[in-house]
Amino acid sequence: MNLDPLQIGGKTLSSRFFIGTGLFPNPYIQMNAIKASGAEVLTFAIRRVNLEATEDDSILQHLDNEDYIYLPNTSGAQTAEEAVRIARLARASGLSNWIKVEISANERTLLPDSIETLKATEILVKEGFIVLPYTSDDPIICKRLEEAGAAAVMPGAAPIGTGLGILNPYNLGLIVEEAGVPIIVDAGLGCASDVVQAMELGVAGVLMNTPVAKAQDPVMMAHAMRLAIEAGRLSYLSGRITKKRYASASSGLEAYISK
Repeated sequence: MNLDPLQIGGKTLSSRFFIGTGLFPNPYIQMNAIKASGAEVLTFAIRRVNLEATEDDSILQHLDNEDYIYLPNTSGAQTAEEAVRIARLARASGLSNWIKVEISANERTLLPDSIETLKATEILVKEGFIVLPYTSDDPIICKRLEEAGAAAVMPGAAPIGTGLGILNPYNLGLIVEEAGVPIIVDAGLGCASDVVQAMELGVAGVLMNTPVAKAQDPVMMAHAMRLAIEAGRLSYLSGRITKKRYASASSGLEAYISK
């Protein structure tokens, strides 16, 4: 997979797995799952981090001396203004100039507010952030976010934490076809087969937290998801056979008939 790198925001990544750091039973399992995932990009909610002393923060202190790219997110924001303010605080604290814009106004579904997300993306791009917005699986809004300067666009497969898998593969396929930036599936996946399906649709990568952290064995699941990403990507690059209505004998039916 090192021969098929992913480039985002001037960074070249060998892993297409973006992993969240929340919900794990304890820091030991968290770190072992992260290592098993092979992920280079870690995301976490800024509201869970002590911005006044990031080196002592309970989340970040376990990542010392590790070469990760931090992707703080604006989870909890309900407006573009809130998201922009959170992003500025994160950068000012020295965390990162990468930001995952995450804005949702409905606490029941946590579905992204596309209008506010677009507003925040436009502002933050102008301020020099590497913006990766989490959005709905709407091909139009994904294209608008790309045009606004997003370094990558992250449509959800299903509502956050549901594990429902890809509810609309048709839309995700359209998004990939139209995209000029990497498309990262974010939210709603539940198992390795969901991940393979996403990668076979041509997405550039996958962001996950709940399906790994809440698995009965998070470390094993992280490894499984890593392999699924690699298998799905290789399958996509290889080019699947065309679907047919009728059977086609691999050994050649004509040879049997002639006998």
